Amino acid sequence: MEATEAEGTSRLDGRRGPPASAAVAGLVRSLLGELVQDSERDGLSDTPERVARSLAFLTQGYDQDPRAVVGEAIFEAEYDEMVVVRDVEIFSLCEHHLLPFYGRCHIAYLPSGKIVGLSKLARLAEVFARRLQIQERLTNEIAKAIDEVLEPKGVGVVIEARHLCMMMRGVEKQNSLAVTSCMRGQFRTDPRTRSEFLSLIGKAG
Repeated sequence: MEATEAEGTSRLDGRRGPPASAAVAGLVRSLLGELVQDSERDGLSDTPERVARSLAFLTQGYDQDPRAVVGEAIFEAEYDEMVVVRDVEIFSLCEHHLLPFYGRCHIAYLPSGKIVGLSKLARLAEVFARRLQIQERLTNEIAKAIDEVLEPKGVGVVIEARHLCMMMRGVEKQNSLAVTSCMRGQFRTDPRTRSEFLSLIGKAG
């Protein structure tokens, strides 16, 4: 059954989510033909459907609302020291070549009367990673979501990632590592806060 516009639209930014699996499978079958491959041969006969399911999974973040992901896991707490979750594994698809990039995300915030279940920070990162992305926007979106959901004194996000579009093609540099950061609130305005965060994730100079 074909997805309606409401079903395929992100609740966050109005962009369409993944189209119906049958439509994607048909496009993959056509693509294989353009690559002079017989999509009915052994080894490829089920590939269009597999790719459709894979892309639906890898882009499911369009249909996930960060506030719903956090749910009831926000708690009142008299705690004003930095909270850090480091080395959160992320996997995403580069929107330029539809090739994966992967790495680690480090997240920190300064509570302002509210804290969140630690696993929810990793889940928030995954919501935005499961979209067609560029690393810079992914970093900003994670920080913005935490800022809006928790209203803390500050948020810091650092992502270190390797991009297969650089490793497998183009410049073919297998050891390159891209590092992006987004600092909001006191992480941006207070050098000591920013320095403490970077030190805790092993990035201080």
